[in-house]
Amino acid sequence: MNAPTNFDNLEVGFDIPAVPGMDEADIQTPCLILDLDALERNIKKMGDYAKAHGMRHRAHGKMHKSVDVLKLQMDLGGAVGVCCQKVSEAEVFARAGIKEILVSNQVRDPLKIDRLAQLPKRSGGEVIVCVDDVDNIADLSQAAQKHGTELGIFVEIDCGAGRCGVTTTEAVVEIAKAARDAKNLTYRGIQAYQGAMQHMDSFEDRKAKLDKAIAQVKDAVDALKAEGIETDLVSGGGTGSYYFESNSGVYNELQCGSYAFMDADYGRILDKDGNRIDAGEWENAFFILTSVMSHAKPDKAIVDAGLKAQSVDSGLPFIYGRDDVEYIKCSDEHGVVADPKGVLKINEKLKLVPGHCDPTANIHDWYVGVRGGKVETLWPVSARGKAY
Repeated sequence: MNAPTNFDNLEVGFDIPAVPGMDEADIQTPCLILDLDALERNIKKMGDYAKAHGMRHRAHGKMHKSVDVLKLQMDLGGAVGVCCQKVSEAEVFARAGIKEILVSNQVRDPLKIDRLAQLPKRSGGEVIVCVDDVDNIADLSQAAQKHGTELGIFVEIDCGAGRCGVTTTEAVVEIAKAARDAKNLTYRGIQAYQGAMQHMDSFEDRKAKLDKAIAQVKDAVDALKAEGIETDLVSGGGTGSYYFESNSGVYNELQCGSYAFMDADYGRILDKDGNRIDAGEWENAFFILTSVMSHAKPDKAIVDAGLKAQSVDSGLPFIYGRDDVEYIKCSDEHGVVADPKGVLKINEKLKLVPGHCDPTANIHDWYVGVRGGKVETLWPVSARGKAY
């Protein structure tokens, strides 16, 4: 792997947390580090799985917001392109030349629609957007005609997440027909991502939710076929469910993201044998590196990774590879680590596995890629802050 940036004019600590060749022990903290060996194994494993099951994998860019991570997913894991949640995210990946982009969300604001319609020219490939209201079709068509581009349309089904998406087969058919008949739009398929069940602990509970979703999606596909409308793509599936969609006979595209990094919240869910998925299915590859900055209290160490270095919406991080110390609370700039035996030393570094990788990645500017105790590369968090 090659670092994408010329580091000659960048100063460690001021501009960047590390440089290639630096010892891991010298990395400035708090920062994000990637275990490149574990990351590559995760990516290859998902790629091999998708290929063996005849599935496309469109990797979810909202998880890492990184052009470099996505390119690794494409090169090593065979991912066909990227899912983005916002137009601004999609613009970053389009500028990087990613040819298959799905905005797996609704775009309704007129200016955002106008920006979306320009993306095919920037990427030189296909751009698809999700729709759950037939009135959206006319606006998308008008913008695509204005810019001389084509947009693909996914009809989004609410298959249990309770967020965006239509809830009836009749609505799916109505929107698909409108897309088929609109100028500069093409009906490309169905978006059916069951997000509400991804983090349910029990394998059987997740399966029950997906069984309902699969039946709902199949009914829509069959109804469309009866109207003479073929559905090329049925897209969905996450880290907590991909094995259900890929064996459904209905879905043909996965949208997994967190598998590559594996955070604490996803790691605790159970596989079909009742084991945590971060104990065998996937490896932790994504960490917040933090340093001990104070040990004035004999039973507590204070580290430099607090709320401003991570998201705790899914719980506190755990300390990787240690069972003698525990991260117990945090404030803006401080993390409190229970150290009952007083084993930690000032400037000692710890690797934290955050509760939720997506919003944690969005806080930082850089990923520091580490292999064998050495910094191998730095990758920018390319779409950091792209929330509009």
